[in-house]
Formats: sequence, C-alpha cells, structure tokens
Amino acid sequence: MQTLVIGGGLVGALIARELTRYEMKVLLVEKREDLGQGITKANSAILHGGYDDPPNTLRGKLCAKGNRLYNQLAEELKIAVNRVGSIVVAKGEEELRKLEILLENGKANSVEGLRIVGRQELRKLEPGLSKEFDYALLCESAGVIEPWMVAIAASMNAVNNGAEIITGNGVVGAIVESKRAKRVKLSSGREIEADLVINASGLFYEQVSSFFGVYAPPVKLRKGEYILLDKRASTLVNRVIFPLPTAAGKGRLVVPTIDGGVLLGPTSVEFSDFFPEDVSTTAEGLISVRESGDDLIPGIDSPQWFLKSFAGLRPESPQKDFYIKKADELENFITVGAIRSPGLTAAPAIAEYVVGEVIGSMDLKLTPKDDFNPFIDERLRIKELPFEEVARLIEADPKYGRIICQCNEVSEAEVIQAIKDGARTVDGVKFRTRAGFGRCQGGFCSWKIASILARELNKDMSGVRQNSQNSWIINGKVRT
Repeated sequence: MQTLVIGGGLVGALIARELTRYEMKVLLVEKREDLGQGITKANSAILHGGYDDPPNTLRGKLCAKGNRLYNQLAEELKIAVNRVGSIVVAKGEEELRKLEILLENGKANSVEGLRIVGRQELRKLEPGLSKEFDYALLCESAGVIEPWMVAIAASMNAVNNGAEIITGNGVVGAIVESKRAKRVKLSSGREIEADLVINASGLFYEQVSSFFGVYAPPVKLRKGEYILLDKRASTLVNRVIFPLPTAAGKGRLVVPTIDGGVLLGPTSVEFSDFFPEDVSTTAEGLISVRESGDDLIPGIDSPQWFLKSFAGLRPESPQKDFYIKKADELENFITVGAIRSPGLTAAPAIAEYVVGEVIGSMDLKLTPKDDFNPFIDERLRIKELPFEEVARLIEADPKYGRIICQCNEVSEAEVIQAIKDGARTVDGVKFRTRAGFGRCQGGFCSWKIASILARELNKDMSGVRQNSQNSWIINGKVRT
C-alpha cells in the first residue's frame, strides 16, 4: 500500500509520521523548498488550553488532547515546549461572567489547570499587566513552541521510519478512475501512484480537492499582522496574555516566544477573495497591534524594541471548524482542511484522528510495524550548553567555535548539521538553528549562511536562495 500526503506543514508532517507506524510506503509532497514554511511558520505559536472551542466541534474535541500530546512529542522529537501558561483578562463583574462561561466550556473540553484568579493574585502573576484588569482565567497547561520545528522534526522521524519527503514540487493534477485516485501529477512532471491520498495542503485544501473532483467547503482566508519585539521586552510579560475573545477570534495578544522575544498581535481580517500570497502588512493593522499590546501591558509598544513586522494567513470554512473527512466521491481520498486556530495545538490529535478514526473506518487493513522508532537524535545548540561542554565540542570540532550568528550564538557546526538535515535555503537554516532570528534579523549572518550553503551543497553563490526558487540573493560577481 502506498499513501501520499499532500502538504508539508505541521499537520501533514505529523500525519505522515503517524502513518509510518504501519506497514505501508509513505510519501509526503510539499511545493515549497522546505517544510513548515506556509501557515505553520506565521502564527502565534501558542499551545492553547482548549477552553474557547465549542465542545461539539472537532476543534473542541481535539485541542485539549493535542495539547497533552505535546509532552510526548517533546520527548520523542526533541522539540522545545515551554508551558508558560496563559491568562484571559477581564474588567468588572460583567466580564467576569464571560470568564466563567469560558471556564465551564474548558471543563467540558477536559482542559487541565484552569481556574479564575482575582486582582491580588493577578498582580503577582503579571506585575506588568494594566491595573484596569480585575480578573483573569488562568490556564496553566498553555504554552509556546516553534511550530516549524515540529514539522521538520516529524518529517525527519518519518524518513527514519521509511517515508520519502519530496519538496519544491507541488501537486498540479490527478488521474482518477473508477471512483479512485490513481496517480497524482507534480509540477516537475513526475507522477506518483497512490492507494490512498491525504490532502493536508493548508490554504490550498479546496483547490487540491478540486484536482480530484472532490468537494471541500470553500476556503475563507483570514490575515493576521504581528510585531516581533526584542528580548528586552520579555521583562514585562511572563505568560501569554489574551483579551476576551470575540466572534473575530482570540484577539490581539502579548506572547512570550520560545527563544525569549515577545510577539504582539494578530489582527484578524477576512479576505473577500482568495489571495493566498498576500502576507503584506499595513500601517493601520500594525498601529492597532501596538495599541492593543499597550492596553494589556503598558509600555510594551516601545519602538526601540521593534525587530520586525509580518503577517500570516489561516484558512477557515464557513462552519468555522476543522474539515476532516473521507471524500464521498472517491474511495481513497481524505481532506484535512480548514485547520484554523487552534490547529497548531490540535495537530498531534488530528494526526491520530485521521489515521485511527478516518482511515480506520475505511476498508483498509493497517498492520503495525514491529520496528517503528518514535525518537530522533537531539540537535546541539551551543547557546544552551554549559561552557565546559562547549569547550569539549570545540576541541573535537573547531567549527563549534566559529560563531555565524552573533545574536543567537549559532555555530558553523550547527549550520552544517541543519544542511545535512535537509536545509537548502537560508531560511531553511534559519528555522532549524534560529540563526537570523535575533536582533539584527540576519543582517550580519545571512551572507555567511549563504556561503556555507554554497560550499556544502557544492554550488555557486548565485544558486543559493532565501526561501524559494524566485528569491535569489545574488545573480553574479560584481568584480573578478
């Protein structure tokens, strides 16, 4: 049996990994040059508790479970999970009643570590919080992660267990016969035979389904704009801080990031049409992000802390729930679409649900492997190691002593390891090592990374790309 997973984001990579537990050939296809570079890389990176999602939805059923599964994933895939906790803040008795509704909803969803705190405890939890807030819903199980690293680590583990990963090669069509998907056409001209096709293509789930003549609910794109702050801003915030949620979403947040920075945002603007490449920011949106952050944590919008702004897109269906379903039109096609918030949190549970329940209900026999290995080897970060251990590493390999990224203290040896792990672009190295995520945002290290890529991949510098085939960095020499 050969199974094809379309989409190399967080959800697709975890599904592919889950499938490698069984006796089958697994292929994962991603149109971008690296994994986790779509929806996965541009979001709030929060592990939500699950108190905001209606209990009768897939979101409600899978969020809290996915949250708990990250403990196991952290151990197996060596990913960083920081359970900083979260608070939803409220003013006065009327808003307190809204917190109580969220609390009861969270209990119905089996959320752990959830309770309401008053003003006195709130001041101890978050000294920098605006004094206007009287209450908060505290969720101790909430946290932050690096979602792209989950996709990358899951794909590495899938490969270790026999999967094939194909990047830079998108799906452009399909051949369907007798109510079955037979072959999938890629942009390179390659065709892949498949006994089972799983469409986890993020923003493009509706488009990919149409290639197979399968219905999927129309995708509604919603854009969120963010501002990333320097690590110095982290002294003002301890937890993820939410305003009360509205119909438009969870609101504009203050989020401590996994590497010590702070994120403000996002906005929430629904597109009137399908514009999957529009990740532009606006003055209006960024001003609102700043003002909302300052409303929660006075002074956190200091311009001296601004590092960068960016925007991300998320796909929603009109039902505002995940759409995970075997196709009515075909016997061997599953759509995993409309993975809106809290899709990142629910992702491990989504993978289990797709394999255990959706595939499990089909006329397919899944035979577990005897030799499935859920673990990958940990990748070294010299910034996180004791001085004595770093000294030993440098003695064994001097490349550990050559610092490429000064901001985040990333060595040449770590960059080389990222390339061995599959990085083929500057961003591929950046997202695996954090080189370029610091205060200078790659201003000093990007050219060094590009040089190492050229050397290790045995190509000219003009062939090195930032993140995609069109994102060239240099196009030739300026002097000989």
